Amino acid sequence: MCVRSARGTMRSGSMLQLAALVYSLLSARSQYDSCKSLVNTDDAGPSWEFYACQPRAMAMKRYLRVKVEPPGVTCGNPPERFCALGNPYMCFSECDSSNPDLAHPPKLMFDQENNGPVTYWQSVTWSKYPEPLLANITLSWNKSIQLTENIVITFEAGRPTTMILEKSLNYGRTWQPYQYYAEDCMEAFRMEAKNVRDLSPVTALQVICTEDYSKWVGFENEKNLHFEVKERFAIFAGTLLQNMEALYKRMDINKGLRDFFTLTDLRIRLIKPATGGTFVQRKYLNTYFYAISNVEIMGRCKCNMHANSCHFKDGNLMCECEHNTTGQDCGKCRKNYKAKSWRPGSYNPYPMGTANSCVAASSAYGIVQKSRALIPSLAAASQKPQKVSGETNLHLDKGVKSSPIPTPQREVKKGGPILMQGQGVNKDSVLPQALADNMNVLHELWYSHNEQQFSSVIPNRKSGYGMPSSGGQLKRPQAPEKISKPPQTQPRLKPSDQGNTKDCECYGHSNRCSYIEYLKIVTCVSCKHNTRGQHCQHCRLGYYRNASAELDDENVCIECNCNQLGSRHDRCNETGHCECKAGATGLKCEDCKPGYYWRLGCFPNVCDNELLLCQNGGTCHQNQRCVCPKGYTGVLCEAGSCDPEGGNCNAACTSLLSQWVALFSALTMLLLLASPYE
Repeated sequence: MCVRSARGTMRSGSMLQLAALVYSLLSARSQYDSCKSLVNTDDAGPSWEFYACQPRAMAMKRYLRVKVEPPGVTCGNPPERFCALGNPYMCFSECDSSNPDLAHPPKLMFDQENNGPVTYWQSVTWSKYPEPLLANITLSWNKSIQLTENIVITFEAGRPTTMILEKSLNYGRTWQPYQYYAEDCMEAFRMEAKNVRDLSPVTALQVICTEDYSKWVGFENEKNLHFEVKERFAIFAGTLLQNMEALYKRMDINKGLRDFFTLTDLRIRLIKPATGGTFVQRKYLNTYFYAISNVEIMGRCKCNMHANSCHFKDGNLMCECEHNTTGQDCGKCRKNYKAKSWRPGSYNPYPMGTANSCVAASSAYGIVQKSRALIPSLAAASQKPQKVSGETNLHLDKGVKSSPIPTPQREVKKGGPILMQGQGVNKDSVLPQALADNMNVLHELWYSHNEQQFSSVIPNRKSGYGMPSSGGQLKRPQAPEKISKPPQTQPRLKPSDQGNTKDCECYGHSNRCSYIEYLKIVTCVSCKHNTRGQHCQHCRLGYYRNASAELDDENVCIECNCNQLGSRHDRCNETGHCECKAGATGLKCEDCKPGYYWRLGCFPNVCDNELLLCQNGGTCHQNQRCVCPKGYTGVLCEAGSCDPEGGNCNAACTSLLSQWVALFSALTMLLLLASPYE
């Protein structure tokens, strides 16, 4: 923190002046490490100046919770003996969960060894081969964190042949792949093998499959598996990260880039253990297992640039919020500081940033504009508005520049209609026929478009826009009524129907509203953050509501992220479940039901080794096809094939061949007997 100016004469006894002196003795401010500093001026004296700020990076493994699934995948119950993959005759001590000296629980992945013996979590052996040896290790923080260094996972019995690293942004309700790892990416995931160095600024957020950490290189060497964070930073900041300003500018304008390095949970999906670079040997199944000794995750609490410290309280990480914000992630404004919608701090200008502080509730809510978008003929016919006495100029953002907006005035005549003045329509005139035609078009379009887009609430000409009461359900209002002929008078408007600035609340997803005169509603314009609706309170198709986020959170709508090959479409229900095709299952339709296998979609199993569906000694290969012995063909090896010259003929084929030869000889004799003699 620093003092920008010391020109003013400090008043004796002032606590702020004393504080300013203390701050002046502190070291200079570095990148986003402080949220405010004292500035002393001649006119106002000492005052606070606010900046964007973020906590320092720290070892996040100290604060996580770990869960290993399925139950029973951790070794020791019952006790087992393990042998070295490189030498199956060299066996280790047995794993026994009832003996603390022989147990290998999950917590040993995160302990401090301090130059002592290596401790590690260990799975059961692959004794049930060919059934897959699957294990999911879920790391949870119950808090959004941002990665700052590479994730490093250390394996003690060979790095897995196949693995997926996944992340969640909503506390484990939905997952998305972070990176794929395989010895052969094309065979395992139908993906081309890539490295982070192959990516460009355009493809920097691409989820890739890498073969760098899965090939067998020896039991003692290359234990670490990486998820490269700094290498992705380097795509924007340069090889040595010397241009962090470029990275921060990208993060400021690209929410996807910020979210890519943000997570609440991390999941390690172990699919196939190390096999020593050879085929699985059934007589040495006790050499195949997983063992993880360390997981390093460096990151910082996500505080939306509104805090520079984060503390661990009651088992959870909490941001110490500044800038009049509150919440675990400083994701909303404090009470009485909601004059404008909450916004995260900005990295620009580097390296101070912009605080975007919440302000007292005495300020305005947003811009309300008079809209004639639904009545183009009326707009085209309107004349230059008359100058009115009242003006409003309501902005959410200081950067928004707009000319003052005339506040419509009303003239009330006893016993007569209430008319809008200064809107280009003579109070004695009749609405043109084109207006009626446009409203009929609106009526026809209402269900062809809004029936799908607005599933819960539709603005209604008669009832207006209604919010549900507590515990109530939204009723589907009626569409606007058709106008069969030009109305003789303009619609009556009550004073309460006029667009009120307090109705322009878009929960931070828009900074502009429009008053639709004919429907008598105020509606938000150009909703962001994948929201829609009159107040940007609903999610777009293909997104669903984040139940743990406030309505004004920019992450309130989560992408369904349905698997394109396993789901019927890209939409999901309110819990994030996608509609799956036949044979597919899972939250995102990314898995197959029993009896199906995955190959660019779920297909029924052709065969099964346990049910012995392959006939005549055939063997089932990955449930997809029968490998037939010589002399047999067909999907299930049910048909015999003959090749006498090659010696590939079985008894059934030989008998069938003999029958065909006898039949051919008989037909030949009949033809000779039937032919006339010359």
